[in-house]
Amino acid sequence: MFDDRTVRIIHILQDSFLPLLKAGITVTVPLAIISFILGLLLALATALARISGVKVLEGIARFYVWIIRGTPLLVQLFIIFYGLPAAGIIIDAWPGAIIGFSLNVGAYASETIRAAILSIPKGQWEAAYSVGMSYTQVLRRIILPQAARVSVPPLANSFISLVKDTSLAAAITLTEMFQVGQRITAATYEPLWLYIEVAFIYLMFCTVLSRLQNYLEAKLGRYVIK
Repeated sequence: MFDDRTVRIIHILQDSFLPLLKAGITVTVPLAIISFILGLLLALATALARISGVKVLEGIARFYVWIIRGTPLLVQLFIIFYGLPAAGIIIDAWPGAIIGFSLNVGAYASETIRAAILSIPKGQWEAAYSVGMSYTQVLRRIILPQAARVSVPPLANSFISLVKDTSLAAAITLTEMFQVGQRITAATYEPLWLYIEVAFIYLMFCTVLSRLQNYLEAKLGRYVIK
């Protein structure tokens, strides 16, 4: 029914699916989650620095965002993994990838969070201050819960993009899903079908995440006053 080459390709795809999926679950997804969480913490700090009114903090935050948003992510990873050793700073692939992705997420997400915070009417700040709340209390109890709901769609999109961007970690020798696909391709000489299989697994992950995003948006939308 099938010729020998077709049968061979089918067997290769069958044999490679589980190793690719395992790499995706054990390396790609954890890398994305850890980097995103650290990136969000950095993004929040950066956003608060941008609106703090303290010139030094604003300047540092602006410079950080300018550098990260103005340079390619791949170049940033190369600087961290291949460039820093020239200065005596050696970072392994796994922490190097986390640092690179976290810095990237922090810069982009900070603008999302800053815009969400600034979208809250100033009257709410003033009302909270009038009842004796401190700046920290206003942020924690009033502003950030509302800003979080506004930020969910763009931040969720950023996380989905990050899952795909983790494929760049293959360039710094991290054995994530894409690099596993590259190694199998080098051994089997079937780049077309194997890369399609890798793309399919990424598509599976992103589809699940998109469904979770829709669910989260719908749940948070119940608390939005219309």
